[in-house]
Amino acid sequence: MGIDVDQRFEGDSGWYAALAALDWQVELGLTDVISEVPVDRFALPEALPRSELQSHTRPEAIVSRDVVAPQIVHRETRADPGAALALAVEAAKAAARAAGSLEALRAAMAGYLHCDLRRGARNLVFADGRAGARVLILGEAPVREEDVEGRPFVGEAGQLLDRMFASIGLARDAPDLRAALYITSVLPWRPPGDRTAGADEVAMMRPFVLQHIALAAPEVIVVMGNTAFFALTGEQGNLTAQRHGTEALGLPVLQMTHPTQLLRNPAAKREAWADLLALRARLEGGA
Repeated sequence: MGIDVDQRFEGDSGWYAALAALDWQVELGLTDVISEVPVDRFALPEALPRSELQSHTRPEAIVSRDVVAPQIVHRETRADPGAALALAVEAAKAAARAAGSLEALRAAMAGYLHCDLRRGARNLVFADGRAGARVLILGEAPVREEDVEGRPFVGEAGQLLDRMFASIGLARDAPDLRAALYITSVLPWRPPGDRTAGADEVAMMRPFVLQHIALAAPEVIVVMGNTAFFALTGEQGNLTAQRHGTEALGLPVLQMTHPTQLLRNPAAKREAWADLLALRARLEGGA
């Protein structure tokens, strides 16, 4: 028996059913919608109407003063991914540079339209903890739990992270800034299927990461995982060689194994504990 799709999703309850079905497909990694009717991309008009053509080719439609308009991509860049990425990075730099506070930075990231990850994410995951804390933790990207709640590190890995830092007297909700944590991620939107962040996505968000750290003004940066280390320093992470002694933005950087990896490989907790002790020693003035 055939089912009329319009009737099945008719009314408020049908709307929620359609939303649930879409959400399920996004969870499976759906990125594109395919029409039931084929579209002949070659059957396009040979010329655009003059008014539309002008709106796409005016230089001022692309650049207003020194800020690149994020919602407009020049026609020539569509066939050149490198040029499109360069334009996206410049837009990110301009938006981050103009943000003079954490609130302004959050608004700038929310208005940044170049990164396609925002289309499949429920929330922009900006930060958690207390700005001004001595320690800033930088992760890679939100996963499902963080995307739903809108905060970084709230799933099983986040619970482990809280226990790890509590063991040396630090917490994201500590009333004393000297014992507080500030937590953020390289990507503010969840990648489909919790995949690893792409190089182009990291490049686009890096200006926001650097400005975020500058505004939060920590004393020490703790990076969780190789992607976060690369976004911060531009170098490939190596836990053996670069666990200690690295600097970025004039601040000491401590690279630690991501809590997700610790859940998969409990034996690595020994090194993580040594890292935590080194961090405590640095904060106490012993390193």
